[in-house]
Amino acid sequence: MANTDPQKVKGNLLIVEDDLSARQTLEAFLTREAYEVRCAPNGQTALMFVREDPPELILLDIRLPDMDGFEVCQLLKKEDRTNNIPVIFMSALHELKDKVRGFAAGGVDYVTKPFQAEELLARVETHLTLRRLQKQIQRAHDELEERVRERTADLAAANEQLVVSEKALEERLREIEQLKERLHRENIYLQEEIKLLGEHSEVVGQSLAMKKVLAQVEQVAQTDSTVLILGETGTGKELLARSIHRLSRRKDRALVTVNCASLPPTLIESELFGRERGAYTGALTKMIGRFEIADGSTLFLDEIGEIPLELQSKLLRVLEEGSFERLGSTKPLHVDVRIIAATNRDIAREVKEGRFRTDLYYRLNVFPIVIPPLRERPEDIPLMVWAFVKEFQKKMGKEIEGISKKSMESLQSYSWPGNVRELRNVLEHGMIMSSGKTLVVQAPKLTSSETPDARNLEDMERRHIVSVLERNGWRVGGKGGAAEVLGLKRSTLYSKMKKLGIDRPNS
Repeated sequence: MANTDPQKVKGNLLIVEDDLSARQTLEAFLTREAYEVRCAPNGQTALMFVREDPPELILLDIRLPDMDGFEVCQLLKKEDRTNNIPVIFMSALHELKDKVRGFAAGGVDYVTKPFQAEELLARVETHLTLRRLQKQIQRAHDELEERVRERTADLAAANEQLVVSEKALEERLREIEQLKERLHRENIYLQEEIKLLGEHSEVVGQSLAMKKVLAQVEQVAQTDSTVLILGETGTGKELLARSIHRLSRRKDRALVTVNCASLPPTLIESELFGRERGAYTGALTKMIGRFEIADGSTLFLDEIGEIPLELQSKLLRVLEEGSFERLGSTKPLHVDVRIIAATNRDIAREVKEGRFRTDLYYRLNVFPIVIPPLRERPEDIPLMVWAFVKEFQKKMGKEIEGISKKSMESLQSYSWPGNVRELRNVLEHGMIMSSGKTLVVQAPKLTSSETPDARNLEDMERRHIVSVLERNGWRVGGKGGAAEVLGLKRSTLYSKMKKLGIDRPNS
């Protein structure tokens, strides 16, 4: 054990690492940072050290010579004296299943080797702070219980008219609640950091549904298989597509995107496949299409359900053969493109009703990923709220330390027809209006026609859009327009209005 000045010690740590060089390097680094450090080369030695003199925190390697780190952690969690010691797993493994096993075994965090010194220090300090706060809360609770017992005993023994000062008791309870709230905020920040520093930095979520989605992303990313992302408008389909591309073998080339809903039907073909000069009236120059640009990379076809039926056969040929011709040319071009498509439509129903080719649907539906709407995963909302608050703090130069409980409950109880995009829009408005360090924000109010008694989801969505349009004088785009209020792109809102049969009154 290294000698450290007792008056300057930041904490008592145990490093469990079988690699001598890595163990010595980590011990020397943490000792320089004023930590008291002990080291163990295997699981049995670590268990002996912990039972003799429990440390405040354990840095535990997964691969050990006598037992793995998961087993060591599980044994510690079974003993009353050691089950509250925070364990941070260390490993060179990048598999999602190993991270899940680590948290299931009782670990509080997971760092991947090689790690940055600043990141490791931040995580050690965070978990030591959390543990000390928990101890403070427990001591305060024990002290309060002891005081109550003493007062009760005095009353019974002396039959005196002693009462606990209500004001002092309330003050003490208030202090405990403040400590609990502080611990809760620390936990939210920690979870946010874990999610945002992970491989899916743009996709924030801790619900089982989103964990399943991210597991599917990792499964398919390293392949060249076609992916079809399904979900309502605003759920983050493009972010998921970017995450798949970033984890793929094609990540060194830029992701190429096409929003099929934002292009007129007459321009989609030339946008995708390119054109020769003079291919049609007004084609004064040659244009390279998105498929050529994406050669060797990934092409994201957003709102694939908007592609005209007559163009779908040409798209099918590219997916099957990897070849096409520019408009105005008969020379075939060959490309190597990985396709990720997305839509908010029910494509299976579109196929049944003859608006989408069956063969193209099956070619796209090789690996479908369904993103659940935000209303089905309210437990993800606090993480998203803090992620957006952090983003807007940097842009607006404001500092937010907390969010009112009433605001968070309001956000979690709202149905969010515009999903994550609408949530972001509401929070940006709330940040603009905020003048203090506690953010107070209110979710949009549903009208009576938008309550759960409405006939179905499509009817509720139609009523909600009409309500917003009426409040905005049927103004779709621009600042304060219906598209901005709903958190949608203007082209997407027009597409939804057409699909739902919403027309502006003649008056």
